[in-house]
Amino acid sequence: MKILVINAGSSSLKYQLIDMETEQLMAKGLCERIGIDGHLKHSPLVGGKPVFDEDISLPTHSEAIAAVIDKLTSPEYGVVASMKEIDAVGHRVVHGGEKFACSVLINDEVMAALEECTPFAPLHNPANITGINACKAVMGDVPMVAVFDTAFHQTMPGKAFMYAIPYDYYKNDGVRRYGFHGTSHRYVSSRCAELMGKPIEELKIISCHMGNGSSIAAINGGKCVDTSMGFTPLVGLPMGTRCGDLDNGVVQFLMNKYGYSIDEMLNILNKKSGVLGISGVSSDFRDLDKAAAEGNERAALALDMFHYWVAKVAGSYVAAMNGVDAIVFTAGVGENSKETRAAICEYFGYLGVKVDEAANSKRGEDVMISTPDSPVKVFVIPTNEELVIARDTRDIVG
Repeated sequence: MKILVINAGSSSLKYQLIDMETEQLMAKGLCERIGIDGHLKHSPLVGGKPVFDEDISLPTHSEAIAAVIDKLTSPEYGVVASMKEIDAVGHRVVHGGEKFACSVLINDEVMAALEECTPFAPLHNPANITGINACKAVMGDVPMVAVFDTAFHQTMPGKAFMYAIPYDYYKNDGVRRYGFHGTSHRYVSSRCAELMGKPIEELKIISCHMGNGSSIAAINGGKCVDTSMGFTPLVGLPMGTRCGDLDNGVVQFLMNKYGYSIDEMLNILNKKSGVLGISGVSSDFRDLDKAAAEGNERAALALDMFHYWVAKVAGSYVAAMNGVDAIVFTAGVGENSKETRAAICEYFGYLGVKVDEAANSKRGEDVMISTPDSPVKVFVIPTNEELVIARDTRDIVG
């Protein structure tokens, strides 16, 4: 079975084609600037075919999907003979609300439910829905599956997902903690159990997804019991440009003082805050590391705050689960910054964590970076959200 995985944004579309017999990645690519001028980078990974990397006209997502299919099946760049070899499509969908606790086969009823969830993720769900409709227009009756960022966190108990505001806002409006990065947390926790050689049902794992957007999940027996993001991806850790946890009174104070509208205030909190706002340098942690090494105190402060918050939230999850067996670092920063991992692990001395410097210097592979005598194991596991989507699609369709 060959499965096409689609992650549609408002003006972009990422894709992978995976052969599920071997879970081999056959091709991947990115359509950018959809609706503007258009660019496609298509990388075949089998058959020795060349990379296609050119500007092309992509007025809508339907043209983007058509271009993807064209490249996947073309004699020069293709990895399959025809579209008939693509058995199913798995779509990343950001928000499933409380309606979806698992991945589902897409039908008219599911599409209507996705529309109902749009107010919870107005920047993401419309793009995901557009990607699904574009695939339907181009691919016809090929079965499609929706895989939700929020689904993995639906196992949280009420004490973890409820906000202490009038209950009617939850009952009538669905205001609660939902959490995000669910496919990533799900993949790395499962892979961690494999590396430890133990059933995940016997393990307490803290998963740290650290990138431009960052979240932490407490996973007890394979089920999420708490996570740092909330009703939106804005809260929790200070991130690349997002503020993370913030006293709501600050919002009122700044809006009153500077006359900001709510949209202007949210733009500041989403796009001008986080480590960018603190440092004044960049939202890219590589730039912050460089600036801090050169003596930039604000860049150093931004890094210190991030390390502190990761350690603090992870520590609270040790309490929430009454213990921890393993801590996992993943995503762009978690997988690539040995300095960030080492700085965070310094806070875990109370858990008996010791870092193996040689192991911590490795990149691009699953590796245990704690020493063998550390009672709590620490891993770096490159995430693979696309494989999770493909596996769910295979299981539902096949």
